[in-house]
Amino acid sequence: MEEALFLTRFATKVTLIHRRDSFRASKIMLDRAQHNEKIQFLNDTVVEDVYDPGKHEVTGLKLRNVKTGKVWDFPTSALFLGIGHDPNAKMFADQLDTDEDGYLKTHSYVQTKVHGVFACGDVQDRRYRQAITAAGSGCMAAIEVEKFLEEHGG
Repeated sequence: MEEALFLTRFATKVTLIHRRDSFRASKIMLDRAQHNEKIQFLNDTVVEDVYDPGKHEVTGLKLRNVKTGKVWDFPTSALFLGIGHDPNAKMFADQLDTDEDGYLKTHSYVQTKVHGVFACGDVQDRRYRQAITAAGSGCMAAIEVEKFLEEHGG
């Protein structure tokens, strides 16, 4: 939603194409986007093809509604692709607490519910997720691991 709202500064119209009928965005961001006159929503829709990349420009998209199967051409002169993010933490789902989207839950910044197990970076940080933030929280976890090992004779 943040990206769609940002793009309205430069575009006369922004069409947000989303494969589902619900969003993971915060309620406030979704409300802002839904009330922005420049943003149109196409839910339950996926991009099947991008027209004219050989000409080094976008002239349109081939879209498909995932519920009805309807396919149509959508003229446009630009495309901004947001791929989303799924935390790669499924392997810990039965051992550590996760939230509804699969992010590992922590307390005291990087500690999990399992004594001596720490989580950081993209599997734990749902807000920022960028590499520099992941590196910073990785350093935090490393310091906590070092303390843990010192306290427990490791």
